Amino acid sequence: MKDFGEFDYVIVGAGAAGCVLANRLSADPDVSVLLLEAGGKDDWIWIHIPVGYLFCINNPRTDWCYKTEPEPGLNGRSIIYARGKGLGGSTSINAMIYMRGQARDYDEWARLTGDADWSWDKVLPLFKRSEDHWRGASDLHGAGNEWRVEQQRLRWDILDRFAEAAAQAGVPATADFNGGNNFGASQFEVNQKKGVRWNSSKAFLHPIAHRPNLKVVTHALSDKLVLDGRRARGIEFLVKGERCVARSRIETVLAAGSLGSPSILQRSGIGDGAFLQALGIPVALDAPAVGRNLQDHLQLRSVFKVEGIKTLNKQANSLWGKAMMGLEYALFRRGPLTMAPSQLGLFAHSSADQATPDLEYHVQPLSLDKFGDPLHTFPAFTASVCDLRPKSRGRVAIRDRDPASAPRIAPNYLSDPADRAKAARAIRLTRRIAAQPALAPYRPTEHLPGASWETDEQLAEAAGNIGTTIFHPVGTCKMGADDDAGAVVDSRLRVRGIAGLRVVDASIMPTITSGNTSSPTIMIAERGAAMIREDRRRA
Repeated sequence: MKDFGEFDYVIVGAGAAGCVLANRLSADPDVSVLLLEAGGKDDWIWIHIPVGYLFCINNPRTDWCYKTEPEPGLNGRSIIYARGKGLGGSTSINAMIYMRGQARDYDEWARLTGDADWSWDKVLPLFKRSEDHWRGASDLHGAGNEWRVEQQRLRWDILDRFAEAAAQAGVPATADFNGGNNFGASQFEVNQKKGVRWNSSKAFLHPIAHRPNLKVVTHALSDKLVLDGRRARGIEFLVKGERCVARSRIETVLAAGSLGSPSILQRSGIGDGAFLQALGIPVALDAPAVGRNLQDHLQLRSVFKVEGIKTLNKQANSLWGKAMMGLEYALFRRGPLTMAPSQLGLFAHSSADQATPDLEYHVQPLSLDKFGDPLHTFPAFTASVCDLRPKSRGRVAIRDRDPASAPRIAPNYLSDPADRAKAARAIRLTRRIAAQPALAPYRPTEHLPGASWETDEQLAEAAGNIGTTIFHPVGTCKMGADDDAGAVVDSRLRVRGIAGLRVVDASIMPTITSGNTSSPTIMIAERGAAMIREDRRRA
């Protein structure tokens, strides 16, 4: 076994959280930091051209190419479950949408953990600490920091008309989704810089990679923790098939995401004891909550054909259209090649009893049957809507002891009756918006799921046909209060029952945020890094 030596901190995973952790911890010149990433460098051109997500997702160069187990709530379908592979993690392949969620999300975390430092008022400064917002510094936004936030560099008339229709249906325009209550409609702000994707490695890692106290190793597939009784002492990993070990003097920090972190814990013998014994893994700590509490946003993709207005379908199906898009991007860094997967966002209430929005729309000037398929030849738009706070809970579990094996992913979508009822209401709201006068001149005709689906039961079944992940898995190493038996980590992100070990990534969310999850993960890493540094100073 190759010995990589000893470091003060060993960080596993160089995604949204890991790059922040490496930056903040190595800022102390008197500590040493090792950052391990199972994928490669983020130097492929399609990572950086925003529309390149089309080529990065489900591509083994940049994506782990996972799939879910067959999902009963999706009428037996198994769907792709993209997770970024390489420096930047999923921030190299995601929608680039900058979204914090709602104040009530973090106030709920504070209530569930008994730790007021997770409340909105306390996490807002952490969001601002890393932010470089196009509006400049204000009470709500930061400027001059690493995480660049810009306006999108294109507009579509069809999306403007949809926003007008939403206002006619009771969802007005808003200037900022990130002030604590995101009710309304607006163009999404994006993590881009002058028309180029701005991932976490560009923001936090590359500028400080020269630090002599920071070592970054790519193609390092982490297997299991080195445990000394109930204390973590490092990690075993593989580089090009060679087994290696790195030891940590102070802490080992898992930042491998909602699929990777629980998988490493389980291979290390930390998880459901009976399950681990069945796989022949010695039990270091019986912790049944590891891998459970999986939450995700299921998007319901309603497609409407339109007439007399431009959509991307026709342009993308034309050689001349493709050439013009490429030229516009090459000359001006504008146009469809700068597109995030969704340009227009809406946050709405599924019913009058919701105090804050519980639905999010991602509206696109294009349509297709499923990801990876060509765009339709007819002009159309897609209005995807997701339940922001689903009640259904799933699970992530390793298949065997091999770190190269994909985990079993069972999100358990629509398993809770409340989620099925909300899905029906969401599709009805989409139809109501599409029926407003602002869209009437373009004769929108429902292509998916189709107007024949009418009753609540039928619409819940239709949701299973058109539903797919929006790639927001969280919660599998849940943070909780001392008396919460379902919590894997405490409010300072320390793994319960194992000293010298933390999890700092989206897996610690006790409940999913009301919006896209990459920037909340960066905030979690800001707080995690601050707590790690505080604890070192106190030691």
